[in-house]
Amino acid sequence: MTILLSTLNARYTHASLGLRYLLANMGELKEQTRIQEFVIGAKTTELVERILAHDPRIVGFGVYIWNVEETAKLVAMLKRVAPQIVVVLGGPEVSHETGEQAIVQLADYVVTGWGDVTFPKLCGEILHGPKPLMKVHAGVQPPMADIALPYSLYSDEDIAHRTLYVEASRGCPFKCEFCLSALDKTAWPFNIDGFLAEMDALYARGARLFKFVDRTFNLNIKTSLKIMQFFLDKLAAQPDDPVYAHFELVPDHLPDALKEGIAKFPPGALQFEIGIQSFNPVVQANISRKQDNQKAADNIRWLCEHSHVHMHVDLIAGLPGETVDSFAAGFDKLWALGPHEIQFGILKRLRGTPIIRHTQEFGLVFDPHPPYTILANRDIDFLTMQRLVRFARYWDLVANSGRFNHTIHVLLGERPFDSFMAFSDWLYANTDATHRIALDRLAALVGRWLQQRGMAADESAQLLARDGHGVRQKVTTTAAPQRQARHLAA
Repeated sequence: MTILLSTLNARYTHASLGLRYLLANMGELKEQTRIQEFVIGAKTTELVERILAHDPRIVGFGVYIWNVEETAKLVAMLKRVAPQIVVVLGGPEVSHETGEQAIVQLADYVVTGWGDVTFPKLCGEILHGPKPLMKVHAGVQPPMADIALPYSLYSDEDIAHRTLYVEASRGCPFKCEFCLSALDKTAWPFNIDGFLAEMDALYARGARLFKFVDRTFNLNIKTSLKIMQFFLDKLAAQPDDPVYAHFELVPDHLPDALKEGIAKFPPGALQFEIGIQSFNPVVQANISRKQDNQKAADNIRWLCEHSHVHMHVDLIAGLPGETVDSFAAGFDKLWALGPHEIQFGILKRLRGTPIIRHTQEFGLVFDPHPPYTILANRDIDFLTMQRLVRFARYWDLVANSGRFNHTIHVLLGERPFDSFMAFSDWLYANTDATHRIALDRLAALVGRWLQQRGMAADESAQLLARDGHGVRQKVTTTAAPQRQARHLAA
């Protein structure tokens, strides 16, 4: 084995699609190449030991916002104990602003952007000459038909225990300035028939949970319908062995043909992630986001009321021009539409994104360390931003978790954002914690809060009991992950 492809995943259940693409496209070097995935939080010395056990000549690391600090430590130690090993970096975190990154200084080479063609070519030059003179190599984007698909490289263990990431297209035609996809000129589709043949092979091997990473699943409706029909056919053929698929949707593009297909899916088979980010037209203009808010709201309402889709809808706090009051208005509007989960995000300054152009005008202050979260801006000071960060964490624990499906409606009342902010402030004052709050303790705290707001003790206990607190909770059996299944069981 000559070339080792590696990365530090956020969780074991996250199988790296990027590494598998590289391996699939290694050409003559494929037989000399292996993948070894790790998980963040492991001891650096142990990771180095496991890498050296393969005695590689080249190690390629996939570098992302969640693993860059630990990968930098890993590269530093690897170069100290085995300086003869050539280290090549790739991935979104090192594809921009390379000159100012410590991890880039530690490595031998960097591939920015698409690595399918450029990384194998670089490896060939390292191994056989002529030796590359440049440290940074801009990734060449090949025709989509020339990219070998990687799905056969998912192992049986991956299929049995991990999320399978797939993509029917790359890129995005939209220009939202907080997103790296703002740098793309368009979206590029793979051949749909070849892609579905790969999905069929995965299904035949036992895959039942597919997570599409396409930014715009519903951009081309004909393709969307073909993909959905693939999963509908599987559900019809084996209704007792359900399949589960996750897609990202553009919120204001849901024609009737797509609605008809969506409506055919049974509960627990389909999940949509929809980025609203902000309902404020001024903020949308600031970040170059084009969105018909009325159509987006109507489509979300339709999906909630007329389909069995599990709905995740995203909002981002801290965008330039967004005040707490305008964010609260958007939050309340979204909650009224009825999605299962509101993904409450805090703005991050991803390397290379155009959001940085607003720094001076809007007083954007970002944490200099990953994940580069916004700390304050012109409209939201640091202390208020910290309250929003805690709100987001508690919201995930209480509302999004599916463990308080009945209680949450009472807790929020007629002013959802304000009510939950008050609860969030009280919860932090009484726990001084945002993580590792045991479920029994959290339920007891929710009960105490409801009682402080005037609810009788027996009434709050009965309400919490409806959500399974105090008794064993039953979860509907589907292909859906456990958290989504809790929402179905409500």
